[in-house]
This record gives sequence, C-alpha cells and structure tokens, in this order.
Amino acid sequence: MQGVLYYISIPFIYLLSLLPFSVLYLLSDGVYLILYYAVGYRKKVVVQNLKNSFPEKSDQEILIITKAFYRYFCDLFLETFKTLTISRATMLKRCTLDPSAKACFNELAQNQQSIIIVMGHNGNWEWAGNTFSLCCTHQLYVIYHPLENKYFDGLIRGMRERFGTRLIAMKNTMRDMISHRSELTATAFIADQSPSPDKAFWVSFLNQDTPVFMGTEKIAKKLQFPIVYVSVKKVKRGYYNLLARILPASADSVDGTITTAHTRQLESDIINQPETWLWSHRRWKHKRVTTQ
Repeated sequence: MQGVLYYISIPFIYLLSLLPFSVLYLLSDGVYLILYYAVGYRKKVVVQNLKNSFPEKSDQEILIITKAFYRYFCDLFLETFKTLTISRATMLKRCTLDPSAKACFNELAQNQQSIIIVMGHNGNWEWAGNTFSLCCTHQLYVIYHPLENKYFDGLIRGMRERFGTRLIAMKNTMRDMISHRSELTATAFIADQSPSPDKAFWVSFLNQDTPVFMGTEKIAKKLQFPIVYVSVKKVKRGYYNLLARILPASADSVDGTITTAHTRQLESDIINQPETWLWSHRRWKHKRVTTQ
C-alpha cells in the first residue's frame, strides 16, 4: 500500500517542483485559502501557541501573525518540493550565505575544526542545508527522523542529499559522528523538537516552561566541537539569508549553559520573524513533572 501511494503521488510531486516560482506562489496563495479558511489545519494549536508565546499582543495582532504563518507555511511546503529539481545557481540565488557567516565557516575549516550546527524550524531550513553544502568546505551531516514509509523516506533523502548533504538517523547520532572523526564535518541538529519530559532540560522559552534536548550539548562537550547557531532570515518571499554565530562553550561549562544559549538565540529569531516558525508543531505538549 505504501508503494502504491508513492507511485501515484510522485508524478504530481515532480510536476509541482517543475513549476516556475511565479506559478508556484500563485498556487501557494490558493492552498492558503483552503488550508486556513476551509480546512483550518491545526488552527487551534497555532492560535493557542501564539497567545501563550506573546501574551502582550492583542487578538488582532495574533490574528495577523496567524494568517502570515499560514501563508508562509504554504510557501515553505511548496518550496521544499522545489528542491527536487532546482538548479545550483537558483538555489544560491534564493538562499544566500551571509559574508560574515561564510568567513566564520571558512576560519573553522582552515583550522580543521569540525563543528556542530544548531538551528530551529525557522525559515526554510531545507534550503539552508543545501546552501551550506554548496558554499562550505565542511561535509554537512543532518540528524533526522526516518519516515515510516520507506518510499517517501527515500524521496526525502534524495531531495536532501542532492547537493552533497548526508543524513544521520537520530538513533545513530553518536556512533556515526564518532565514525566520521577523520573528516572535516558539520553536524546539524534541530533544536526545537519535543523530547521526553523526564529526559529533558527545562528552560523558559517564549514565556513558557519548555523541555529541550540536552543531547546536542552533551555531544559537543564529549567531542569538543564548537557549536555554531545558524539563523535563517527571510529577506522577502522566496529569498533567505543565512547568518551564523559561534556560541561560547567549553567542556567544563555548567550543564545547561550551552543549551540555554542556543535556545535564547532561537527565541530571538522567532520574536523578530514570528510568522516563519513552525507554530503548528505541538511544542508544549509535555509538562514538567515536579516531585514533592
């Protein structure tokens, strides 16, 4: 059944990816009207997340951000499929590496320093990986969750690996990173997923008690890799710019220091461009368990 669904869908997916951007965004406008007004996809989740994150904003302000998010969400969905056929030149035109970020990564490469990249579901993170692989010396590895459908998982892998990026299944993270110690690598972690509450580090994030993975910090300390936080800033529709900042970190820093630092960076990015974060994600589904 998985294979049947894949082979029925694949011609339409490739057709989408071949559309000119002008037509793609016209289609996105139509999908937005359906998704927001007709279907109301996770609208209650989105609105509640926004209200909890920005308690100082009025209902009208929340409505404006909500609509802007759904418009962007539709753009992001179609831009992701565009990755299947987009050319290198167009990729680098649409998603640029800021000169300061380029200089940062070049210096780390010259020092033969492998790194950990931390980012969130903010902006077009898929395009960000492509641009990094096209512009930088480090071999990029991205930590990801394999899909249950092996056919669509293969499609996503092929899409993400088109420009040289490689993938590591989350369950194999530490083992694979150690096996690549002889390479000059950049391993990318998405920092805003929802860990199990009993294994999480808890921080205040967007005005809410929030569980955060500690794995990135623990691995960075163990391997003694610098952590570089990458921001994906939307410049205008269909165009992005990547910024980078090395986070202060050391093997003997207090537990949670590094995790808090990259969480604060993500929070700042979201506040600056709230519509480009994945508000439909059930980020706060877990609550901290307190012991008496």
